[in-house]
Amino acid sequence: MSPLSERVRETFAASIETKQAAAGALAEPIADAARLIVERLLQGGKVLSCGNGGSAADAQHFSSELLNRFERDRPGLPALALTTDSSTLTSVANDLAYAEIFARQIQALGHPGDLLLAISTSGQSPSIVRAAQAAQEADMPVIALTGRDGGQLAGLLGEGDIEIRVPADNTARIQEVHLLVIHCLCELTDRQLLGE
Repeated sequence: MSPLSERVRETFAASIETKQAAAGALAEPIADAARLIVERLLQGGKVLSCGNGGSAADAQHFSSELLNRFERDRPGLPALALTTDSSTLTSVANDLAYAEIFARQIQALGHPGDLLLAISTSGQSPSIVRAAQAAQEADMPVIALTGRDGGQLAGLLGEGDIEIRVPADNTARIQEVHLLVIHCLCELTDRQLLGE
């Protein structure tokens, strides 16, 4: 086996190990988050999501699975990724500050009854921390997908908020579990709305 092939096997093994460790630690918070999502949707709320870099892609992935479909056909669910409007993102970053790119949208689009899915592998991203603060100011609960020690984001979560913290320090491993969490949330949302 070549050194490159061996490295692939090691990476797969590390990913599997991280997911196995996360399964036990995250099952309850994921179930709680899925219940909160459905509760808000049934009350007429929507799900806003945000993240930077790979986490922005995860926010968009989650939003598209709700708005269109996951594994079964159903009516679209109200979900909006705050990462996709380049004119808004760049104007807010230019005129105010990069840290405000999601908070400004939440202030304009978020309402009590809505929910924010905030994704940050470190929990330290200023734009995600500000988004969570803006959601709390708008009386919106926050579901935070984090890793490492949860960072600043974990520190500001309140009683109605939920943290899903991946028990890992490696960014790639955290992101891999975040994607699995997103798929779990989509599946559990559909099961609650559509049955088994």
